Amino acid sequence: MSTENEGKSEGTQVPPAPSAPPVPVESPSASPQAPAPDAGAPTTPLPAAPAQAPEAGHASAGAPEGHWPPPTAPQGAPAPVDGDWPPPAAPQAAPAPQGAPAAADDWPNPAPVTPVYADAGAGTHAYGTPGSADVAAGGPGAVGGPGGPGGPGGTVWGASYQQPAPKSGRGRGGLVAAVLVAALVAGGLGGGLGYTLAKNDDDTGSTTVSASTNGGDVKRDPGTVAGVAAKALPSTVTIEAESSSGEGGTGTGFVFDTQGHIVTNNHVVADAVDGGKVTATFPDGKKYDAEVVGHAQGYDVAVIKLKNAPSNLKPLTLGDSDKVAVGDSTIAIGAPFGLSNTVTTGIISAKNRPVASSDGTSSAASYMSALQTDASINPGNSGGPLLDASGNVIGINSAIQSTGSGGLGGTTQSGSIGLGFAIPINQARYVAQQLIKTGEPVYAKIGASVSLADSTGGAKITDTAEGGASAVETGGPADQAGLKPGDVIVKLDDMVIDSGPTLIGEIWTHQPGDKVTITYERDGKSHTVDLTLGSRKGDS
Repeated sequence: MSTENEGKSEGTQVPPAPSAPPVPVESPSASPQAPAPDAGAPTTPLPAAPAQAPEAGHASAGAPEGHWPPPTAPQGAPAPVDGDWPPPAAPQAAPAPQGAPAAADDWPNPAPVTPVYADAGAGTHAYGTPGSADVAAGGPGAVGGPGGPGGPGGTVWGASYQQPAPKSGRGRGGLVAAVLVAALVAGGLGGGLGYTLAKNDDDTGSTTVSASTNGGDVKRDPGTVAGVAAKALPSTVTIEAESSSGEGGTGTGFVFDTQGHIVTNNHVVADAVDGGKVTATFPDGKKYDAEVVGHAQGYDVAVIKLKNAPSNLKPLTLGDSDKVAVGDSTIAIGAPFGLSNTVTTGIISAKNRPVASSDGTSSAASYMSALQTDASINPGNSGGPLLDASGNVIGINSAIQSTGSGGLGGTTQSGSIGLGFAIPINQARYVAQQLIKTGEPVYAKIGASVSLADSTGGAKITDTAEGGASAVETGGPADQAGLKPGDVIVKLDDMVIDSGPTLIGEIWTHQPGDKVTITYERDGKSHTVDLTLGSRKGDS
């Protein structure tokens, strides 16, 4: 387990009038050769007369009423001879191959080439170290690791268009003119409407509809992460601690009271305890010198006080860590790798997680029954607040488990893998208050040394304490309860104890004078005893 020693519109074009395809004409006879046109004949030929003779007394369809014979014969047809009716039709020219250009003066024009987009049959479109420690807390000890188009019967796209024969009284010129007028009207409407819309929407001439630039006021409820962060950030600080030799790192702290006390981790300020320098910088950039008021190495809690503290400090509200449940939302604030005022979120992953950590300056360890969170915590987050969804402080971020930490007391900085640990605020509050009052920590104890070796069977009381002293303190709580060397403590109240570090961490969640129930095993038999926790001052 490691701790971090922080460390334009152009209008609408009018579409051209569609060209009318030619009318197929059947002629009963064809002259083998058409005589030269009369000099006075019009340059544009009239449509060929219908093959059937008109009824008696009626003018030919398409000929002007009351005018006969026509002023001139159609170009390409011989002049009518007296008695000849109907006049001989001009030979019908063979249609040009599909896709070949028509002569400029040819009429009728050949039908335009239309691509076929569908397969008539398919109907588809082709688009492309073991040791011992006095659980009295403070005794030194080694720590040992913790049917559609193209279908049959359907219309094939691109099929030749057959123009129906003009009805009586209406010539081709009238049809084309009507189509052209309709096209002009439609084009004019489209162009005018497009221009009007464009002009009204954007004076620059663009027809693009612009999105609104006003999304409305953004309101963040107090219970949102953003709301909690906005309230808590002004009361957090980035701490820089430096020893007299210039060594140090960066961590985090938060405002504990209006007098300028800031709570943080012991390992954040450990380098500056003896003649070092400490500064605290708020999110608004204001920086203050500070001094270490007290520190508790075993608890990994420290308190610093701002020099010339501002009068508008707002302490963070402290929650109740005993009421926290697994799955509760968490918000961590800190300065990971020096990136001040960083906010991360997660949940409570576990409670009462036994954690032993070190500040890297000695072999002594810190023990806690921690809150585990998956909120991203990295070197520099240490000492920062772990908040609940309402913005109450429920813990102090203290340690992380990392695959590259180099082990207990290692100096390699590693990133978060989602295993972060925080000191429960109920414990930290008590420690901080003691440090402010006396400058020294007060630890609860049972007065017995237990093995710190890895174990899953409980916390075994050693035969002797460090330095050869008795493992059970004479007259201490354990002694009065009848505990002896070799006894294995397996429960403290309802908490299962699987190792020495677990027992120490759990004892330290209590205060001196608290009564607890100890369950232990001796010679294969289970025993239960009540005892009152003692106390010890200082880290020595």
